[in-house]
Amino acid sequence: MPALRAYCRWVMDQVQKLDPDHTWSGLSLALTDHPQMIDVHAEFLGAARTTDVISFAYSPHPPATTGYTGDVIVNVEQAMEVGPREAGVAHELALYIAHGCHHLTGADDSTPALRRRMRRIELDWLRQAGELGLIDPILTLPSVPSHRECCEEVGQ
Repeated sequence: MPALRAYCRWVMDQVQKLDPDHTWSGLSLALTDHPQMIDVHAEFLGAARTTDVISFAYSPHPPATTGYTGDVIVNVEQAMEVGPREAGVAHELALYIAHGCHHLTGADDSTPALRRRMRRIELDWLRQAGELGLIDPILTLPSVPSHRECCEEVGQ
């Protein structure tokens, strides 16, 4: 999935620019469906319901790593349902990835104002990524996974 890996690297470059003091050394991206997302959401966040994306950021643990790492779990099934009503499946999937990576920085969307702020940044990233031709190729993904599948780590 080179196109997806390229997009994730680019998004993590944008994340790095938001806070240059936090160096990112890796990202794991898990692509999943509603049932798996419900399981993850229930286990780690206590809410047995589906969602678009869940993120976990981890502090560096020398000597093994010199930078922060993160896990972003994306609901591909939801992107496939919502995408056709919005700007398309690739755009929706790209938005979920950007949103999850943005959360790795500590960005909060718990209020309408914070949500609007996050969305402005993410939509700007999507505009730039689209201009660079990074979004449409991510549709070369396999069909919705029946279990959690992870891409290779994306090193920064």
